[in-house]
Amino acid sequence: MSQKLIAHWSESAERDFETMNVLVNNKRYMHSLFFGHLVLEKLFKALYAKTHPDAPHAPKSHALLFLAGKCNLNVDDERADTLLAITDFNLEARYEDEKQKLYKQCTKEFTTESIKIIKELREWLKELIAK
Repeated sequence: MSQKLIAHWSESAERDFETMNVLVNNKRYMHSLFFGHLVLEKLFKALYAKTHPDAPHAPKSHALLFLAGKCNLNVDDERADTLLAITDFNLEARYEDEKQKLYKQCTKEFTTESIKIIKELREWLKELIAK
């Protein structure tokens, strides 16, 4: 079952990665970061399926730091802070008052830097899944 789950989460993450890129290219910055979060969440779930081959499903959580822990990853403080910040792209995008705050924060520069970090984390997770 784990190979099927790994493929499911990895393929879904790739579709969301493509969507993230389309959105950022069309200056839909807040929404691109929302999809960037989904990319990482799904890759963590693919890694969870790999590290827990007998588990019937991945944890039902959007919290990236929590998912990293479930994958038995020890992350340093800087990476933990980064995962917490990216998790906010998911939660804040769902609530109207938080959405407005995030919308104002999502300048081209902020989004460009955030997407760069998301891409680096994506590559790191893909390497861990491939091992």
